[in-house]
Amino acid sequence: MPIVKLKNYLDANHVKYNSVVHSQAYSAKEVSHITNTPEGELAKTVIVNLGHKMVMLVLPSAETIDFKSLRKSLRATDVSLASEKEFSKVFPDCELGAMPPFGNLYNMEVYVDEHLANNREIACNAGTHSEVIRLSYKDFDKLVHPKKIAITH
Repeated sequence: MPIVKLKNYLDANHVKYNSVVHSQAYSAKEVSHITNTPEGELAKTVIVNLGHKMVMLVLPSAETIDFKSLRKSLRATDVSLASEKEFSKVFPDCELGAMPPFGNLYNMEVYVDEHLANNREIACNAGTHSEVIRLSYKDFDKLVHPKKIAITH
């Protein structure tokens, strides 16, 4: 079960969190509504190819990637969305599209949108389409050490 890996990691690091189990939902808008989480606090995980490696982007669920800003922030020209086929093997314990934003658990570099980094709390998929984890942004930052960059408008 995907959530076990994440919960064990949070527990081992003495992080306080809430787990919200909900009916299956696939879109961020649905998850936000079902879990009563503002879309600005719900973190969306997107995998992109940066040159010859995949990296994780974490952004507010209601936002979209501004590739011009992203390329400028990363100082890279070769940035594109990774296909599900490309990244599914990196997250074998997660349901497709429900990866938690803890790239460090999967040996993946993590970049967080500066807007999301301003939140007191964030919520994120926990590896399934039926559970969300809510924790302080400060704890997320402490555990993941994401690089804060401009990803959205």
